Amino acid sequence: MVEVVIPAHNEETVVAGNIARLLDGAAPGEFDVLVVANACSDRTAEVARTAGARVLETDQPGKANALRLGDAACHGFPRVYLDADVRLSADSARALVQAARRPGVLACAPVPEMDMRGVGWVSRRLTKVHEGLVAPTRGLAGVGVYVLTEEGHARVFPMPDVISDDGWVHASFAPHERVVVTEARSLVRPSQTVAANLNRRVRVRMGNRQLAELGRPVTARRLALGDLRALVAARRATLLDAACYLGVLVLDKALTRVRALRRGPVAWGTDATSR
Repeated sequence: MVEVVIPAHNEETVVAGNIARLLDGAAPGEFDVLVVANACSDRTAEVARTAGARVLETDQPGKANALRLGDAACHGFPRVYLDADVRLSADSARALVQAARRPGVLACAPVPEMDMRGVGWVSRRLTKVHEGLVAPTRGLAGVGVYVLTEEGHARVFPMPDVISDDGWVHASFAPHERVVVTEARSLVRPSQTVAANLNRRVRVRMGNRQLAELGRPVTARRLALGDLRALVAARRATLLDAACYLGVLVLDKALTRVRALRRGPVAWGTDATSR
């Protein structure tokens, strides 16, 4: 039996369908799905139970706390951690678990596919550029799923109260210890509006800053303007795409400075890419 931990905050509209997707074609008892309903004000817990998941409920907000609670209720390895609004098939889950059992692999993640339904015109361009820039070095972050072996788990848990849980996981391993499994796919919903994109980018920036302060920077190399120029030169993005991206980049840097000065908390939103 493979244990799957799903932290969920007000996800009643998507959690049942995503659990059904994971269990479709699975053998009886193959996956033990545990949903941690995190400070929910909707029917997430009820819907998840009806869909066939075990459910833990907590009044304490915070994704890291939900992950710790779910993790403590599990026993076996490898162990899957899945965002409630990200779709993962049984076949992809199996491929991840198989990869995690290879010698030397401590953590792994799938290749993300973007669900562009309902995404606005500007947000489509932002997503296109973002994916072009980060896809080659993304690793375990930003795909909505990661799998840990027992040895890998010891590096990650108990997870501190970080903004970016997947960034923490990614930064916990050397490149040769983490694997992107090309046979596995996760379906991720990008931010649909410019406002949602800004919220996501501010959270990512603040999360990366926090990880650097904790001694676990997500990447040793920051993206530069030259990377964007190279993307345009390779015709993987247009000048208009780049202009939209740069405009939002300026805004998100300004908003991050304001948020940092106010020292306000960054709430865990329901948008998958805002985490």
